[in-house]
Amino acid sequence: MTPDTLLLRQIHPSFVQDGRVTSQAFRPTPKDELLLSVDDGDRVTAEASWQRFIANPACKSVGVQAVSHTECTAQALTVIEDGNPHPEHCSVNFTAFDKKAIEKKSKLLRAQAETRGWLFREAVA
Repeated sequence: MTPDTLLLRQIHPSFVQDGRVTSQAFRPTPKDELLLSVDDGDRVTAEASWQRFIANPACKSVGVQAVSHTECTAQALTVIEDGNPHPEHCSVNFTAFDKKAIEKKSKLLRAQAETRGWLFREAVA
């Protein structure tokens, strides 16, 4: 992984409001143990990441946005190459921060992802 590596994030349909992705898409929950699930964009394409994700009937995504490794480290967020549940999987670690800091960091990450735009978007019939 390099500083320019894009970390691919699946965007759940409920995280899109009025056509814009909300910061909730980049905020881990306590059930996630404050680890935000992403894929290493150097190892898998956005479309392949999306296809694998939605192949699980319990998972929904309207597309993929991304933040860079550097954008995470600039927020003092470490990226863990955990390879679980698949080899390209990584986690952005928010465990060192309180709720207010997590909300602020997720808003900054969302803004950076929005500037970059969609890397892959589900075809709408």
